[in-house]
Amino acid sequence: MSGSGESPMDRGFSARSAEGKIKEERVAVEEPLQITLDGHPVAVVMRTPGHDADLVRGFLVTEGIVASPAVVRKIEHRDNHALVFLDDEADFDPASLRRNLFSASSCGICGKASIEGVFSHFEPLREIAPFSNSSLLGAPEKLRAAQPTFDVTGGLHAAALFDRAGQMLALREDVGRHNAVDKVIGHALAGELPMEDGFLMVSGRVSFEILQKALGARIPLVAAISAPSSLAIEFAGRSGQTLVAFLRPPKFNVYAGEVMWER
Repeated sequence: MSGSGESPMDRGFSARSAEGKIKEERVAVEEPLQITLDGHPVAVVMRTPGHDADLVRGFLVTEGIVASPAVVRKIEHRDNHALVFLDDEADFDPASLRRNLFSASSCGICGKASIEGVFSHFEPLREIAPFSNSSLLGAPEKLRAAQPTFDVTGGLHAAALFDRAGQMLALREDVGRHNAVDKVIGHALAGELPMEDGFLMVSGRVSFEILQKALGARIPLVAAISAPSSLAIEFAGRSGQTLVAFLRPPKFNVYAGEVMWER
């Protein structure tokens, strides 16, 4: 039963402890958001409400549905619906929607086909200057300190964008790790924050889809506190991205690309 004092991102629920005591718990909100593009249904994503325009903007770019956020004329939010309107000169083919939505690694489509589908939209990166280990090692503490809803609920993922010096530029939380990535990328696109010379950090594990989304935003390095998947490692090797995981100071693993070591 939901309680009072609800916010868009968390709500109060009654829970019974192992000792049989009733207590109030804050729980992360999960609700559907239907995205419609010029009258054509695109997707329904299960997300934590908040920063929905960032989510939609990031989703459209990182899934290759639009080439640039500049072609998005307006995003209207109506309850759990996001209505997107493109400029008249935008090159949009509704029949391409199904082709552009790349499959998740758990859907049964082979990894090779998924990777080839990504590269048909996004070119691999070239000649990336290595990031320093010092800029990476300071990121986990900054990310953790900027997760207000996680502090309350313990139930949200986070994604953050950092510049080359390790300064955090933006952070977003969501019940879905991919949504958190889309939200922070969408925010960066709207505010013209630099992504081509920065890195993305996620609070959990890193999968193929997260590398794909980072490539769509031209982010050269992805770091994760937890483990990478095998397909994420393979994808990073082919995309030219640097992949860092198990980033738990003072240690981390580099699975693809190079990191410059500083004492």
